[in-house]
Amino acid sequence: MICILLMVGTTWGSDIDARNRVTKGTLEFGFLTGYWQGNNAFSNEPSANRSAVYFLPQLGLVLTDEIGSGWTSGNVELLIEPLAAHYYEPFSASAFGGSLVVKYNFLNFGRWMPFWDGGAGMLWTDLGPRIPEQSTQFNFVLQTGPGVSYFVTENMAVTFGVRFHHISNAGIGERNIGLNGCLFNVGVSFFTP
Repeated sequence: MICILLMVGTTWGSDIDARNRVTKGTLEFGFLTGYWQGNNAFSNEPSANRSAVYFLPQLGLVLTDEIGSGWTSGNVELLIEPLAAHYYEPFSASAFGGSLVVKYNFLNFGRWMPFWDGGAGMLWTDLGPRIPEQSTQFNFVLQTGPGVSYFVTENMAVTFGVRFHHISNAGIGERNIGLNGCLFNVGVSFFTP
């Protein structure tokens, strides 16, 4: 964060508005990193003892012109989000996969761009069949949650967010309690015309 602040220097005083920057056809290149903590949201007791670090590169395209009015005005973006993760609780394990993510960007807040995103994808992990929640290494991912991006320059934003994150084999294995967790993430995005 200190490097970013030093890089932007005098741009803090300039007028940057997400509404003028994030328009139909804009490309977003980003990288998020996050902390995943399991929880017992749907009575899957063992999940609370699961922890991981996630790495999430992103490539997005804004699909729509601005829609709505007032504080709800915004646009829709589609992102491809590969993932790599390292689980360190209850033991060391890896995960690799990716999701398609739909994001609604709220554009009425100047430099601040709140958003809500949700996605679905696939995941391979060697947690299964070593944990009681999953019996297969191939799984599916569902995720959704709020976040906010802050434009530090016209083309770069710092992003913070949290997602409810669900991993399940959709019944293709003998055990499918599923893993539920919260994914707290932070990252940086670059926007191009």
